[in-house]
Amino acid sequence: MTTAAPDQLRAAGLKVTPGRVALLSALDEFPHSKAETLCRAIQTSRPEMSIQSVHNVLADLSAAGLIRRIEPAGFSALYERRVNDNHHHVVCSGCGAIEDVDRVQGAAPCLSPRDTSGFIIDTAEVTFWGFCPACE
Repeated sequence: MTTAAPDQLRAAGLKVTPGRVALLSALDEFPHSKAETLCRAIQTSRPEMSIQSVHNVLADLSAAGLIRRIEPAGFSALYERRVNDNHHHVVCSGCGAIEDVDRVQGAAPCLSPRDTSGFIIDTAEVTFWGFCPACE
């Protein structure tokens, strides 16, 4: 992280709390994680954090733009710290491993539909599926 979590929280207009700082740190260590995984990761240092508290904090962090929520088909919501660069993901069809993939081309949204139905497009979300080296 280039800026400390407390500074990022303050800059986003959020109160700095131990739970928010713990979740941001856990996401640095465990990107593309479910709320349950993150809850287990922080409970040794923050035993007071229930799964509902974790969901609430993740919603606050997502709304503030500090984390990104992704939902590849067949997965529960996953969270990551990499935001604001319109990157994509590759998912292993065998084991479910997920990795980041840089933009397909150019600047965001990097892909454009033929007809936007009047929408102004600012982001393209692409999920590539295949088999990781361990599963091929």
